[in-house]
Amino acid sequence: MAQSTNLLDQIQEKYFDQEFRAISWSGSFADYLAIVQKNPKVLRTSFQRLYDMILSFGTEEYEDSRKKMIHYKFFDDPIENGKDAVFGLDAYLMKLMNVIKAAAHRYGTERRVILLHGPVGSSKSTIVRLMKKGLEYYSRTEDGALYSFEWINVPKNFQELDSSPRENIPCPMHEEPLHLVPKEVRGNFLKDLIGDKAKEYLIEGDLCPSCRQIYRELARVYNGDWHKVLEHVRVRRIVLSEKDRVGIGTFQPKDEKNQDSTELTGDINYRKIAEYGSDSDPRAFNFDGEFNIANRGIIEFIEVLKLDVAFLYDLLGASQEHKIKPKKFPQTDIDEVIIGHTNEPEYKKLQNNEFMEALRDRTVKIDIPYITKWSEEIKIYKKDYNANKIRGKHIAPHTIEMAAMWAVLTRLEEPKKANLTLVQKLKLYDGKLIPGFTEDNVRELRKEAQREGLEGISPRYVQDKISNALVKDSDEPCVNPFMVLNELESGLDHHSLISNEEQKKRYRELLSLVKKEYTEVVKNEVQRAISADEDAIKRLFANYIDNVKAYVQKEKVKNKYTGEDEEPNEKLMRSIEEKIDIPESRKDDFRREIMNYIGALALEGKKFEWNSNERLAKALELKLFEDQKDSIKLSTLVSSVVDKETQEKIDVVKSRLIKNHGYCEVCATDVLNYVASIFARGDIQD
Repeated sequence: MAQSTNLLDQIQEKYFDQEFRAISWSGSFADYLAIVQKNPKVLRTSFQRLYDMILSFGTEEYEDSRKKMIHYKFFDDPIENGKDAVFGLDAYLMKLMNVIKAAAHRYGTERRVILLHGPVGSSKSTIVRLMKKGLEYYSRTEDGALYSFEWINVPKNFQELDSSPRENIPCPMHEEPLHLVPKEVRGNFLKDLIGDKAKEYLIEGDLCPSCRQIYRELARVYNGDWHKVLEHVRVRRIVLSEKDRVGIGTFQPKDEKNQDSTELTGDINYRKIAEYGSDSDPRAFNFDGEFNIANRGIIEFIEVLKLDVAFLYDLLGASQEHKIKPKKFPQTDIDEVIIGHTNEPEYKKLQNNEFMEALRDRTVKIDIPYITKWSEEIKIYKKDYNANKIRGKHIAPHTIEMAAMWAVLTRLEEPKKANLTLVQKLKLYDGKLIPGFTEDNVRELRKEAQREGLEGISPRYVQDKISNALVKDSDEPCVNPFMVLNELESGLDHHSLISNEEQKKRYRELLSLVKKEYTEVVKNEVQRAISADEDAIKRLFANYIDNVKAYVQKEKVKNKYTGEDEEPNEKLMRSIEEKIDIPESRKDDFRREIMNYIGALALEGKKFEWNSNERLAKALELKLFEDQKDSIKLSTLVSSVVDKETQEKIDVVKSRLIKNHGYCEVCATDVLNYVASIFARGDIQD
């Protein structure tokens, strides 16, 4: 028992003591003023706090197509190790952050509804969920601390002070304690308290109806003695929490018959009417609508444009005036970030509805499209389908990549340039270099495609089909790209959002493109595995460099076997250079380029290796593959007879695939069989 108690003490000391003490702080109003003097940031508005919270996780700057980009690390979800990470949307998140920054500086957007707009599954709700999670986390830190107050030792009946029982009443809307300072003197009071920073931290708004009534009654009892009134105030630190309904609210529309605007602004508590004598007594009212409880933080409207018109009127006042109108009470001040999200069909309805002009005018729309960058789309699926999460089943190399490629291709518009394919466009967007295209061309491609990312396949569909492939055949130890691509294709007939046969046909054609691309990838991979004989490639490299050096310097090459001087071996050099499409007319330029590269490295004290130049390395690998493929006789795999010597060579290739490229025994055999079938058909091209 003693050991268990000691263990509990250690856990409390290590994990809970310091944090619990900090977030459980309470004190007098004077104590709070001392905190404000020391750290005026506790007075921040909801937008200021949200903006600072996101920045607190840091940023990274980079260039994309010669455009300066900012990556906000907060959207990687460092709080939960990437659980809700958002990928590939930096350009749109920058626009969102500009709106939040302007609102934090009170430039006007703090009086708007932020509307995230995009297709289904484009991470709109994930972004808002991240913000809510971030504010919860931030409010628990010293930098994100904020405070509210409660009334203590308050008489239930102000008319019978001596005999009335006493009670403690927390502010139902968690408002800023400095609301207790009358508005008429608040500006000068704040300037005396924190000096010039008072301009940055304006305290707008007034007490909620509940606190206002208690304040008024206590002021009457004490004949206007403000110090006596403040003796009934206890300031306490609050932690924003959606589960505890403190500072974070979420509203989701229900069917039209069940919608009630009191869900936003609170309702009468009929049980307390008898206790307080009137339904107009604020203490007999539950200020627990989503607008009320979200005060000081953020409120999310799920599918905001499906709201009943009565709700939208509340939304207009809440955004523009920062006020809500609870039943039977005056307009009440709020301070919260109002953010909603909607799909395109609902947004089109808004645009076509002339009665919704006021809402359109108070809305800042931020597009959140699908990802159009291949490598970023891959990250979505690798987050869920990786060796740590998927146990007992191996995912073959390129499986996730090919699924992601198809998803991105469905979202891209056909390029208008005749010499550019859709797959090449995808690679350009992903930062790959394609001869004849510059970064300016990439920017032009993006500009001319107005709806890219707003249509296409959702990541959810791809995730569902990868999941199907993983569980479909429990006897299969490995899932390969063809299994997933076939799942993606068969699912198109039952996709609830695809009713257009032309669209289905296009998506199937794109699957064929992806299969063709995969074939090229594995052919190259097997070629590299076959030609991965380090000693052989170094010998070929040394031989080529000796001949190139002699050719450029107009010298002869000494034959190592005969000892005689010979002309440079033009046949050898061209057999290598042709592998990377160096034409006869450009061979001299390429050879001089290699010699210049060797000289430049030598000046830096570096040695030119066979893989120092990417183009030459590829040419050497392809040449070695051509020389060795016949001795390995890979095409015999499709027959039932493989001699011992050939099998040994094939096993070496298979081991290289496993060691260097991430294959398992099963998928290495499968990919060799697949490439072998291409050899057997004579499809392999030199």
